[in-house]
Amino acid sequence: MIQILIVDDEPRIRQLIREYLEHEGFSCTEATDGSAALAQLSSASFDLVLLDIMMPFVDGMTCLKEMRARKLSTPVIMLTARGEEYDRVAGLEGGADDYIVKPFSPREMVARVKAVLARTLPKEQSDSENFVFGDLVIDTASHSVKIAGEEISLTPKEFDLLVFLAHNKGIALSREKILQKVWNYDYYGEDRTVDTHIKMLRSHLGPHREDIATVWGVGYKFDPAN
Repeated sequence: MIQILIVDDEPRIRQLIREYLEHEGFSCTEATDGSAALAQLSSASFDLVLLDIMMPFVDGMTCLKEMRARKLSTPVIMLTARGEEYDRVAGLEGGADDYIVKPFSPREMVARVKAVLARTLPKEQSDSENFVFGDLVIDTASHSVKIAGEEISLTPKEFDLLVFLAHNKGIALSREKILQKVWNYDYYGEDRTVDTHIKMLRSHLGPHREDIATVWGVGYKFDPAN
């Protein structure tokens, strides 16, 4: 059974999340702050962590930073009561896989959880392929990206997004299409998930950042020079 750790200092929020996830067949464990979460992660294995940002003692950002410092690659969805871009980007830069802004729809929360879990399932070897664009090499078998022979660090979500763009080279893709194929859920009108991840991905690609072109009124297109 899939194990999910819910980290939030509000009992009401933890209970709400737990009820909906257990209804979907997931097994849930609760923690009241980042310190308790790190203790749980040290003693048990989890498939996903739902991590609130604003908590007393050890907050979500500090907990996430410590998780990644300990080489814990468990997928993380950040929960935040603030929707500013700074909070979203800070979480993604710290290694989070997704974020949910409070108050959230339980339906959307479940959809995002399922989408992250679907992306973290092992890929079949037969599905692997390489993409080579000049000195940019994307290796789906090893889940790695190299530029001029140097490997760059991407989160699992950023890697999946880059692979999807590369697979559709030269095709203008709407935000709706990208969300459906990469995140496995439908577009919510004000959802900035795609834009935020594109911004992060471009920052990692350095000399290849312009390979991801903005198509005004549509979305994005992967259009490498070579």
